[in-house]
Amino acid sequence: MNFATTYPMVSHPYDPGLLSGDAIARIARAAEAAGFRGIGFTDHPAPSDRWLKAGGHDALDPFVAMAWAAAATTTIRLIPNVVVLPYRNPFIVAKAGATLDLLSGGRFTLSVGSGYLKSEFAALGVDHAARNEIFDESIDVIRAIWTGDDVSFEGQHFSARGITAQPRPTVCPPIWIGGNSARARQRVAERGDGWAPFPAPRELAATSRTAGLSTLDELAVALDDLATRLAAHGRMLGDVDVTFACHAGGDPHADGFDADAHIEGIRALDALGVTWLQVGVPGTDAAQAADAYARYGELVIAKL
Repeated sequence: MNFATTYPMVSHPYDPGLLSGDAIARIARAAEAAGFRGIGFTDHPAPSDRWLKAGGHDALDPFVAMAWAAAATTTIRLIPNVVVLPYRNPFIVAKAGATLDLLSGGRFTLSVGSGYLKSEFAALGVDHAARNEIFDESIDVIRAIWTGDDVSFEGQHFSARGITAQPRPTVCPPIWIGGNSARARQRVAERGDGWAPFPAPRELAATSRTAGLSTLDELAVALDDLATRLAAHGRMLGDVDVTFACHAGGDPHADGFDADAHIEGIRALDALGVTWLQVGVPGTDAAQAADAYARYGELVIAKL
């Protein structure tokens, strides 16, 4: 099992102690030292005030922040959680991703989602109703520009003739597809190197306009579905990464945390085919986050 985390700017208003280059460097180094293999940032360039006040969170630009984290570390991968692909032209995403991958020594994974906040789409001038078509075309553009020269592409939303965008990544970075829906799993089967669903009780799923997914049984059904879709394309479940979270044992940062139960929960996820575990930490300040990573590393990662 690999362990990944998202930078703990997970509230509105954010804690000012998290908003500095020193804080990003400290947290990224602490996660790396604790045994985490991935760190990322969320993507909300233009959230509405209404969404923020209803439980949303502030965000840094993920590519800029990941570059800062990369400069402070040596082994941890840069895995956004997640880049909302329709917000950006895919050639711009490809250039930013290639640059980050090259400068970090090949440590970038592009984890992407189609997005759901209508107000954010409107602010960015993107048609929310067309987001799925834009998403699929964008994946095809990014793969093409990362792997070849003199690229031509003709789609409904993007058109290009004879494009060469060097320097290219030495090896094409993995592309993970976010989302809980059957459509997301179909995209993994057709275009992806990984599936990045998130635990979502029914109420949260309705808010984020995705499928509910919260129990091991629900995840097992979804993974069986993914395996079937992969098989139709000559692939197996073991050919792709799968991310999820583990709530067994309670809150890892609370006094009553049961590490043994948590580890058993992780083993159950591993048996289903999960390869990356997402672990959150409190979003109060850099020192607390660093301590939380160290504690989790000692109680969980070191034992696995």
